[in-house]
Amino acid sequence: MAYGFGTSTGTAAGTAAGSGTGGGGLGQGRGAKGEGARERGANGPGAGGARGQRSGRAGGRAAVALAASALLATAVLPAPTATAADPAPRIDLRVLVVDDGGASVAAVTAELRSTGVPYSVLDLTDPGRPRIGAAFLSDTAGGRPRARFQGVVLPNEAPFGADAAGAAEQAALVAYEKTFGIRQVDAYTWASPAVGLDYTSDGGWSGTLDGAAAAVTAAGRSGPFGYLDGPLTFEDNAPDIGESYGYLARPREGFTSYVDAPVPGGTGRASLLGEYAHDGRRELVVTFAYNQHQRQFRLLARGIVEWLTQGVHLGQSRNYFSVHVDDVFAPDARWDTERNCTPGDIDCAGPGGGQTTPDIRMTAADAQYAAQWQQARGFTLDMVHNAGAGEEWKAEHGGTDALTAQLIADRARFRWINHTYTHPFLGCVQDVSVVPWQCAKDAAGNTRWTSRSEISAQIRDNHNWAVAKGLPVDRSELVTGEHSGLRTLPQQSADNPNLAPALADNGVRWVASDNSREPQQRAVGSALTVPRHPMNVYYNVGTAAEMADEYNWIYTDLADGGSGICATNPASTCLDEPLDPATGYGQYIVPQEARIALGHVVANDPRPHYVHQSNLAEERILYPVLDRILGDYRSLFADSAPLVNPRQRDVGTELSRRAAWQNALDAGKVTAYRIGTTVTVQAPSGVSVPVTAPEGTRKQLLLGTAVFGGAYAGQRSAWTGPELLQSAVTLRLPAL
Repeated sequence: MAYGFGTSTGTAAGTAAGSGTGGGGLGQGRGAKGEGARERGANGPGAGGARGQRSGRAGGRAAVALAASALLATAVLPAPTATAADPAPRIDLRVLVVDDGGASVAAVTAELRSTGVPYSVLDLTDPGRPRIGAAFLSDTAGGRPRARFQGVVLPNEAPFGADAAGAAEQAALVAYEKTFGIRQVDAYTWASPAVGLDYTSDGGWSGTLDGAAAAVTAAGRSGPFGYLDGPLTFEDNAPDIGESYGYLARPREGFTSYVDAPVPGGTGRASLLGEYAHDGRRELVVTFAYNQHQRQFRLLARGIVEWLTQGVHLGQSRNYFSVHVDDVFAPDARWDTERNCTPGDIDCAGPGGGQTTPDIRMTAADAQYAAQWQQARGFTLDMVHNAGAGEEWKAEHGGTDALTAQLIADRARFRWINHTYTHPFLGCVQDVSVVPWQCAKDAAGNTRWTSRSEISAQIRDNHNWAVAKGLPVDRSELVTGEHSGLRTLPQQSADNPNLAPALADNGVRWVASDNSREPQQRAVGSALTVPRHPMNVYYNVGTAAEMADEYNWIYTDLADGGSGICATNPASTCLDEPLDPATGYGQYIVPQEARIALGHVVANDPRPHYVHQSNLAEERILYPVLDRILGDYRSLFADSAPLVNPRQRDVGTELSRRAAWQNALDAGKVTAYRIGTTVTVQAPSGVSVPVTAPEGTRKQLLLGTAVFGGAYAGQRSAWTGPELLQSAVTLRLPAL
């Protein structure tokens, strides 16, 4: 049976129906230091709405099946099998996506794009679209048969319509899949014998699956979903909204269930996802609705792609999680629960303009706890430090600093990133005489900017201090205070023109940005940005009660004692009622923030998350969130899929490789195919190629072969390129 990849990608199929986990949010203050988007929301109801499918599609699909069977008996189609004398077919490494505009196809398409798998989209809603036939699906190349697609994603098992033209398309696709051994994903369909399942009336069930205790079966764990431990509870984030609808059905002959769940009100378990082998073809049948953000899909997405491509495809994915702790050595201002603002901010003047709340700063005991927590959890934090701010604090407190001494003693147990010496704002000169602040102007009306020499000194002095103290700091990494120097809307619409040359002066290649403002990597002179996810554990709180109080202020209506800004911001939603200060953080904020962050982790998103040193101080409120994320992850995933904990430079490199790869795909400059057990990939010079292949795969060298890639989730994968004097990447697959 042949395997293969596509050679280029088509456009994405659009966003999934329903509002996914995430969404916009409100910034956290600190002058201009935004805590970024809150990313708070619930999954969309029904993830596309399924209840009408059974009555609306059953008759049409039956007619299509009958017509297709008749056409198969008479149509001129490729030979159903190859003889021993025939050359092995070439199978291009590209996926065909047949799109009906539904959420489920959009979700699979998003997974293909985010992981770098080439695909082409056939839009069923476009009346001018090409029709599927033998010539559309296959031809010849180099004297051998060529399959143009290695897998096919359909909205359901028979999406082309009940007329003769639709039946002809269905028949052509069936013949193609039989001839070349191509697999098909039915992205979402109802339970019926047409897909190897009994009707739900025969011991099954249909309805809302919110909170359902599904699980990966033994067949799934030994097959395409072996990277999961088994439990797969459906999300239930909005108890008053149906978030996912589906069909639980009993398998018939030829059907192997990969995901099942107990039948409500019945006995035993029934399938939600499985493989139907029949008539020389294989279909992956999904009988629950989903969108690209819902956790149940995110967990299964990798396995769906591996099943579809038979474990050999362009693209790769990992589960990433890094946490940057900003402002280390420095103190952070504290939220004032009486005035509902943060002293030090320009819109929060205290009596006489002075500060009324004490700063929050870690102690030596907090530093010891952080090191011990890391060791116990097998996880490393990135300490993003301001040495000058620490020196200022020490001078104001008797000239000694136990925190700095403890962190330096434990320096090898953490990673370290330059956060500038004293954390100044490095963008335009701020005019704080007005609220909100504005960029100051000179007499000629030109914007006044922080100088190149001042920016450079802030970077250089902090780096030199770290080197003198023996901290393992990397000169190429930088997080500016408040992500300043980069454009900050609405006040500063462009980067400080002095920032890029100052970065070059100091060898900075990777400068952090706020993902809630700029989610895409971009160039700043010779450096590239590394977007970071803000975690909603605020910089200006040290206790759970303070956190709940500020959260209430931001996310409740005026009538409930809040600011009301949640009601006027279209990217936010208001709380139904204020959180209890005693329990709101642990019972509401922690699980919600952990869910959002875990959503990034399982979406092949390498971007770091960032918090502040204040969150490791006093009540150490960050740890419950991190423990929830790590605990949930490890209960879901097998040991073969460990969390990847990259540092900033590695994230930057990953994002830049992805961008170059996607540009090459979009430009149609990638050629990739499989013939027998040999995979060949050609890409533009300098573009790294992401490839995933089975264990036992070897890379062809100039002299001999070597083990390909690294092991992850039961596969081998890597960014790779041609060896010296070679024009293409050549892989030798194991006999399967």
